[in-house]
Amino acid sequence: MDALWLKIIEQSIGKVQRTRALSGGDTSSIYEVELKTITLITKTNSDANTPSLLHAERLGLEALAMHAAVATPEIRLYKKHEAGELLVMQRLQTGEKTSAALRQFGRQLAQLHQIRVPQFGWEQANYIGKLPQSNTPNSSWSLFYAQERLQPQIRMAVDSRLLPLTDAPSIERIEHVCAYLLGNPPASPIHGDLWGGNYMIATNGQAYLIDPSFYHGHGEVDLAMSRLFGGFGAAFYEGYDEIISPEAGAEARRDLYQLYYLLVHLNIFGRSYLSSVQQILNRYFT
Repeated sequence: MDALWLKIIEQSIGKVQRTRALSGGDTSSIYEVELKTITLITKTNSDANTPSLLHAERLGLEALAMHAAVATPEIRLYKKHEAGELLVMQRLQTGEKTSAALRQFGRQLAQLHQIRVPQFGWEQANYIGKLPQSNTPNSSWSLFYAQERLQPQIRMAVDSRLLPLTDAPSIERIEHVCAYLLGNPPASPIHGDLWGGNYMIATNGQAYLIDPSFYHGHGEVDLAMSRLFGGFGAAFYEGYDEIISPEAGAEARRDLYQLYYLLVHLNIFGRSYLSSVQQILNRYFT
């Protein structure tokens, strides 16, 4: 770990006894930092292309914590420096993903999605992975999703020659399909990037949300992402459905919500995701 960040931690929290690099940091470097009486997790980011990545993560965690439906790690320190960013958080001990813990997690996520907010979006732009994510507020969910989610990723994929122009629907077509299939559900806080690596179950059975791409959207977005790559288990969905019952049209909406994440993966990781993107585009936009 860079000496600069160690110095900042020691000035703000206490003497560092040892550090250990951890795997899993696609956008940041992650370390376990042991002090005399506590062990913490630190993230550092020095990528000039994502200058506020950890600041956005911090704000997202704070927003989720404010609603208090699902637990998040305690933030101990955030520092912005010309060399980059530092985020220091509570170190959580990983427990077993039992059916009881996953069921309770599902209930808690549904409770988060039951919270009502005035409009979609957020006052803070942030990131989805390492890509910028605009959250310009909008009272219409279908327009927000078309203009702030699908269209920017489709345009990026076309500009990068990852998606053929002939496969890209016009913004008018995107808006029409979104209006027809998505409607205008109530706005609620959502995690925004809820794949299996962005939650954990602690040793006490409590679920914690990590690495959010937070904004106010439709709760089904989180469910769609959770089903894209798996890792949650049947008990999680059973717990969620105890609080919020599935509504008609959920399968078509899930496809459109997963399209956003597949486009993000296409833009970050390349053409291995192209066929999945094309299947949904052909199904709904041709």
